[in-house]
Amino acid sequence: MKLRSWGSFESLSQVPPHLPKALMAHYDLLVIGSGPAGQKAAVQASKLGKRVGLIERKEVVGGVCINTGTIPSKALREAAIFFSGIPQRSVYGTPYRLKKMITIKELTVHTNYVMKNEIQIVQNQMARNQVDTFFGSASFVDPHRLCVQTNRGALELTADFIVIAVGTEPARPSDIPFDDQSVIDTDGLLSLKRIPDSIVIVGGGVIGTEYASILAALEIPTILIDKRPRLLEFADAEIIDLLQRQMKEIGVTLYHNEEVLAIKRERDNSIHVTLRHNPPIQASTLMYAIGRVGTTKGLNLEAAGLKSDHRGRLSVNEHFQTAVPHIYAAGDVIGFPALASTSMQQGRHASCHAFGQPDRMDNSLLPYGIYSIPQISLVGQNEEELKQADVPYGVGIARYKEIARGLLMGDETGMLKLLFHRYTRHLLGVHAIGEGATELIHIGQAVMAFHGKVDYFIDTVFNYPTLAECYKVAALDGMNRMSGSWIPYI
Repeated sequence: MKLRSWGSFESLSQVPPHLPKALMAHYDLLVIGSGPAGQKAAVQASKLGKRVGLIERKEVVGGVCINTGTIPSKALREAAIFFSGIPQRSVYGTPYRLKKMITIKELTVHTNYVMKNEIQIVQNQMARNQVDTFFGSASFVDPHRLCVQTNRGALELTADFIVIAVGTEPARPSDIPFDDQSVIDTDGLLSLKRIPDSIVIVGGGVIGTEYASILAALEIPTILIDKRPRLLEFADAEIIDLLQRQMKEIGVTLYHNEEVLAIKRERDNSIHVTLRHNPPIQASTLMYAIGRVGTTKGLNLEAAGLKSDHRGRLSVNEHFQTAVPHIYAAGDVIGFPALASTSMQQGRHASCHAFGQPDRMDNSLLPYGIYSIPQISLVGQNEEELKQADVPYGVGIARYKEIARGLLMGDETGMLKLLFHRYTRHLLGVHAIGEGATELIHIGQAVMAFHGKVDYFIDTVFNYPTLAECYKVAALDGMNRMSGSWIPYI
């Protein structure tokens, strides 16, 4: 199945006959950007019988998610785990390692395979749904009209509705000496010619935390610097404490409450980093992982009556409409939570709302997955939030080392934590750390969506041996703590 794309024709005279001779075409919906939000917005509108055009400024579909962000980083994580032998170390001993010397080529072979297949899936999906795809840079001419600069010339497209789903790109402050080899941004790791001898990562957000643990797993000396007192302050403190301890065990050096004052590239291309509170440090490579900005700079938003904030992001209402009602925005370009999973749903919702199709999006139960080593995942409230809201709550914990499946996997440090209302016993939050955490979290999410109680886990039979059994163990632990009596788990 071939993707229909108008940016690759030898001359503009080859534009398909159904497009008007003046190189203009009208669509029910035009989508700018082919990442998760753009894909789902386009497909949803097509399923509603609408004529849809999709504009992608790169030469390949998929956006940051497939090409430089989510998919490559997760594939790199799988490669790092495979080569490092981390899951088997508790079984075969700490020195266990599949291979000592690893090359960039070996790390990226699986990454490239997954990326290629994901791109093909998106291309096929657009073709099956008869979405016209244009490769080129879009800019507004007026609120209903876009100019698309392709590598063969310009096209003008109009639409009743437009969805802006251009995503984000790494922030590159002018005082950081980026050269894309010694000093890189978060999209630059897989473009390196060789594995770093050592690396400093500036910024302990989700991306910085994930890359720090992945690189340390490959036995690359890794320093992670963050201004905050702990990593990922939106997550449960007990879970993050475990994460930080395990990151240190695999070789990450953590600098909390620290600030980078200067970054200098030496003659040998090594990087010299001056810190506010600690002695200077040196490494072969530095990754700057602070902030991303919306990719809206070239859209000429003013011509559509729109304006982005200082970070290139767009404001939207609950239906993802911008200040101009027929123009929607979805995905990372609208800011938090900036997850591929939420972006997909936002794109769908935008198309449904534009064409009067009933749809709802539950923002109260968004699951979060952080693909560090080990994984962490969460849904609902954490202990800090419950304390601030003065909610009476109970806690139940299950540790992987108590679960047969955890031992079979070789993960003896994982944990599942349940938070529930002390009197009604309704489930309020689920927090997990360890392999499989991002999958395990969805059981708790489903129970919370149906306003279930912690009793459900006690009364339910789970397959054995599975990680799902953690829910029963944690629920019994929570009930036992509340009753003050000990009931043995059988």
